[in-house]
Amino acid sequence: MHEYHLLEIMAVGFTLALAFGFITQKLGLSSIVGYLLAGFFIGPASPGFVANYGLASQLSEAGVILLMFGVGLHFKTEDLVAVKGVAIPGAIIQSAIATVCGILTGTALGLDLKSALILGFGLAVASTVVLLRVLNDNDIVGTVHGHVAIGWLIVEDILTVLILVALPSLIIILSNTRNVVGSIEILKAIGIALARLVLLWILVMKVGGRFVPWLLSKIVKVRSEELFTLTVLVIAFLTAVLAAVVFQASFALGAFLGGMVVGKSKLSHQAGADILPLRDAFAVLFFLAVGMLFDFKFVVEYPQLICVCLVIVLLVKPLTAVFAVSVLGYSVKTALTVASGLAQVGEFSFILAQEAKRLNLAGDIVYNTIVVCSIVSITLNPLLFKKVPPIEKFLHSRKKLWNILNFVADRRINKSNRSKEIAKNLLPTEEYLAQKTSIIVGYGPTGKKVTDALIEYGVKPIVVEINIDTVNSLSSQGQTVIYGDSAKKDILLAAGIKSADYLIITVPSLQVTLETALLASALNSKTRILVRAHFLDSKETLKQAGISGIVFEEEEVSNALTSLLLDDLEKQSLLATASELINQSVNEERK
Repeated sequence: MHEYHLLEIMAVGFTLALAFGFITQKLGLSSIVGYLLAGFFIGPASPGFVANYGLASQLSEAGVILLMFGVGLHFKTEDLVAVKGVAIPGAIIQSAIATVCGILTGTALGLDLKSALILGFGLAVASTVVLLRVLNDNDIVGTVHGHVAIGWLIVEDILTVLILVALPSLIIILSNTRNVVGSIEILKAIGIALARLVLLWILVMKVGGRFVPWLLSKIVKVRSEELFTLTVLVIAFLTAVLAAVVFQASFALGAFLGGMVVGKSKLSHQAGADILPLRDAFAVLFFLAVGMLFDFKFVVEYPQLICVCLVIVLLVKPLTAVFAVSVLGYSVKTALTVASGLAQVGEFSFILAQEAKRLNLAGDIVYNTIVVCSIVSITLNPLLFKKVPPIEKFLHSRKKLWNILNFVADRRINKSNRSKEIAKNLLPTEEYLAQKTSIIVGYGPTGKKVTDALIEYGVKPIVVEINIDTVNSLSSQGQTVIYGDSAKKDILLAAGIKSADYLIITVPSLQVTLETALLASALNSKTRILVRAHFLDSKETLKQAGISGIVFEEEEVSNALTSLLLDDLEKQSLLATASELINQSVNEERK
C-alpha cells in the first residue's frame, strides 16, 4: 500500500492550521498561536493522527529559505553596512549575556557544565521566521528599525554557525579545561568557518551578482511566467543548499544572500510577488513543525527550569537589547522594536540542541527545555510586539528615563552642524510633498502619451511595465519604472500606490484592469483610477471596481467614425450644393 506522508501533512496540517488560525484571529490573538496548536494536534504527544516530523521539519526549512530570500530581495548591501555599528556589537552583547544566564541557570538547577553551556547557546538565538513575520505584519521591514533587527538576526545566525562548527572541538576542551590542544582546535575550526563564510559571500555576491541578473533578463524575454517563477525558486533553493552543504553555513544565510543578488536586478519586485504565496504557505509548515515537538509532560516535570529560562528569553534578552541599542546611539523606538522582535527562541536553537545530543554534549532535558521555551515565546511574541507603541508612550511620559535612553542618540544627532545640515537636507521639501504622483500601467503608445502629458503638467509618473526591453530603455533615460505584473500587491506597493494620486491603466486587458483596480482600491481608496476598456458592456463591472473614469474604445471608435461620416456627408452635401449652384449659374449665362 502506498504511503502518503507528505500529502497527509499538507492535507491534515493545513486544514487544522486554517481552523485554529481562524479561531485565534477571531479571539484577537496572532494566527501563529493557531498554527502551533495545529502542530501539537498532529504531533506524537497528542492522540489520533501523527504526522511524520522529519518530513514536516524539512518542509519547514523551505519556509525559512523563502522567507529569508524575500528579505534579501529588498535588503541592500548598503542597508546591512549602515546598521553594522549596532547589529554586530549588539548581537554579540545580547548573545553573551543570554548564554551566561543560561549557563548559570542550568548549573544551579542540576545540569552539568556541557549541558548548561548548550542551554545558554540555545536560549540566545531568536527565530528567523517569527521575527520576519512580526516585522511584515507591522509593515516595518523596510524601516531603520526593521533593518537593525534583521542585521542583528544575521549576526546571530553567523555566531550560531560558528558555534555549530566548534561543537566537536568543544568536547575536547570541556573534558579537560587545561587542554591547550582543545583550545587550538576550537580556534582552528572557527577560523576555517569564517574563511568559508567569506568565500561564500564572494562567490554569491560577486560571481552570482553578475550571472543572476543576466540569467533573469534572458528568462523574462521568453515571456513565460512559469519559467520566471521557477528560475527564482532555483536561485533561492540552490544558494541555500550550496551554503549549507558546501560551506557548512545555514540555509537561511544562503537564501538571504541569494535574495540580495536577485535584488540587484530590475526584476526583483516581480520575483518577490511570485514567491509570496509559497512563502506564506511554507511558513505555516514551520509553525506546524514547532508545535509537533510540544510535550506537556515535560512542563510538569521541570517547571522551575522552564520558568527561569522563559525569564531569560522574555525579560533578560529584551532588556539587554534595549540597553545595547540605546547605548549604541539608536532611538527608543528602534530599541523596543529590536527587543520585542528578538524575545523568542527558534529553529536554529533546535538544530544546535539536536547536534549537541548527537555529540553527547547535552540530553533530552536541554532539548525539551528549548522546545517548550520556543513554543511559549513564539506564542507570546506577536502580543509583545503589539505592546511596543504603549510602552514607548509610557517611557515618553517619564522624561528622565526617556532622556537617559535617548541620550546617546540625541548626542549623535547634535554632534555637529554638518549632521544637522545633512538631516535637514534629507527631509522632503514642501515642493516635493506638494508634487502629485501617478502610476501608469503599460507603456505602449497610449502610456507614452499619458506619461508625456503628466510630465508636462508637473505630475511625477511611475511606470509599471512587463516588457523588459522597455523597462531597460526607460531606466537608462532616468524614468522611474518597475518591472512586474500590476495585479500583484508587491508591485503596486513598490510603485507607491499608498501615496499615489492617480492610477492610469493603459493596457486593454479587462482582467488585468479589474484585478489591478480592485487591489489598488483596497490599498488606497483615495487614489483616482482611470482606465481604458474595449467594450461598453463592461461599464458596470468596471465601476464596481472603484474606477473613477473609463475611456471605452468601442464608444470612442463609434463616435470618431460617426463624426468622420458626418464630416464626409457634410462635405459631400456642400460639394453637391456647390455643383448645383455652378450648374444653375452656367444655365443662366447660356440663357
